[in-house]
Amino acid sequence: MAGNDKGYKWKLEDIYASDDLWEKDFKQVERLLQEVAGCRGKVGQSAQTLLETLAANERLQMLNEKVYTYASMRQDEDNTDAAYQALKDRAAGLSAKVHAATAFIVPEILAMPVETLQSYRRQEPGLAAYSFFLDELIREKPHVLSEAEEQIIARSSEINQAPGKIFRMLNNADMTFPNIKDEQGKEVAVTHGSYQKFMFSSSRRVREDAFKALYGSYDSHKNTFAATLSSSVKKDIFLAGVRKHESALSAALFADNVPPEVYDNLIETVRSNLGLMHRYMALRKKLLGVDELHMYDVYAPLVKDVHWEIPYPEAVELVKEALAPLGEDYVNTMTEGFNSGWVDVYERKGKTSGAYSWGPYGVHPYILMNYQDNLHSVFTLAHEMGHAMHSYYSYKEQPYVNAHYSIFTAEVASTVNEALLMKHLLNTVTDKEKKLYLINHYLEQIRGTLIRQVMFAEFEKIIHQKAEDGEALTAELLSEIYHRLNVDYYGPEMVVDKEIDLEWARIPHFYNAFYVYKYATGISAATFLSQKIVEEGEPAVKRYIEFLKSGGSDYPLNLLKKAGVDMTSAQPVQDTLDLFARLLEEMENLTDNR
Repeated sequence: MAGNDKGYKWKLEDIYASDDLWEKDFKQVERLLQEVAGCRGKVGQSAQTLLETLAANERLQMLNEKVYTYASMRQDEDNTDAAYQALKDRAAGLSAKVHAATAFIVPEILAMPVETLQSYRRQEPGLAAYSFFLDELIREKPHVLSEAEEQIIARSSEINQAPGKIFRMLNNADMTFPNIKDEQGKEVAVTHGSYQKFMFSSSRRVREDAFKALYGSYDSHKNTFAATLSSSVKKDIFLAGVRKHESALSAALFADNVPPEVYDNLIETVRSNLGLMHRYMALRKKLLGVDELHMYDVYAPLVKDVHWEIPYPEAVELVKEALAPLGEDYVNTMTEGFNSGWVDVYERKGKTSGAYSWGPYGVHPYILMNYQDNLHSVFTLAHEMGHAMHSYYSYKEQPYVNAHYSIFTAEVASTVNEALLMKHLLNTVTDKEKKLYLINHYLEQIRGTLIRQVMFAEFEKIIHQKAEDGEALTAELLSEIYHRLNVDYYGPEMVVDKEIDLEWARIPHFYNAFYVYKYATGISAATFLSQKIVEEGEPAVKRYIEFLKSGGSDYPLNLLKKAGVDMTSAQPVQDTLDLFARLLEEMENLTDNR
């Protein structure tokens, strides 16, 4: 089978040619640990000791990353391999030691007066490489507490993680759902996994039964879920207050240096375009041929599943053609990656499921796939190659300290590739059913990644504001807020069933506050950039490649400006919604003429 063919497996030998070489570096990390530990108490003594500490820490972190990544990826090849399980465990233990042994560095830098730190930077040219890192520490300083207070917060971290942990145990371990009858009339269990499948069923009875079975169980536990979510929100507010942030929202956006106006603009722009969502729901109602559109009809297929087989070699050519607008260097590098062991292609027994892109600094990136011969896998391949090329350019151009980019920018690089692939397919596919299938896929992507995530983001903002104003977040209040949002977002054609009022109880992202908005900014920035790349050509491509080369050398909004997109403005979000409008119109026309 192709899955066992060397040409379809990644080449981890490019990290370590043998496990013996890995062992050597493992021991070297332990030696470097001692070197860094010797800097304790001396970091701020002089410009020289500051540079020595930062340089020693960088060598340690870089090598530790290489050791850990290799062990982890070896385990991902076959999780049943006891030897690599052991290797991964040892690497994880070593990483924990590295984390603990280097924890003194930042507090010692922060303990220095800013004037002293700045004078050291002027004296020692070698510190220029750490400019962004040091600027970031200075920016954080007003929100860093005394050593004793920081220790108290560190010691309370397990308590702070409790709401999310309780949610996960209740949601994933203790919750059970009733059985329903599937399309063939066979009794089957509703689980988190099967529920998604049932929502895509072409049988309305199955969708409705699964919907009621799932939310009936949440209804039985709604007060417990409300208590865990309320505790999580209170934890966010407490930590924001302790660290002297204006609000929980400001605190969450602080790490990426994103002003709250970006968050507010996002909600405002989507809200002012909700007529498009309402129109899409009207089309959904018409195409499904139902008298009433219910919340369990939202994922029902509108286009019959198109049989579209795309073997992996064909997918590679398709991705290369689609990404040709990104220029010769991009495509040549990507081709070299496809040909030289960047990608582990097929599913195998014991192999980690899903897909990711990863790889240590100083070595090329890797992609784990579990390729199936379908369109979804082609999009996944383009997506992961976006991450891989971002890493490739970033690692090539940036020193280690600036090479790792944030989540805020990461999803832009992957989604640009998906957008270019979609544009290419829409321009080249002639079969009407396939075209309809693609348009529907694109509409669903924008609905799911932009509009739905903004609804979640608005819910988070409202509940944090209410808690900050002293209101109790009861199950009734949370459900009432969530119901109102669904009515606003889905519009008059949708019957907002009472069951959906409890959807807030099953969204794990709400325990990682103000995170989901990044999905919305990511797709908006990527849509804007991919349009510019196609329309402008060379100048837009040049800006975009510069952005990929910038890694984590600046704040996300500044890096995106370099690429040519201003996320402090509403324009990129509006452009994505305008694209949604054009696709919707095309789908309306195609289905009218069926």
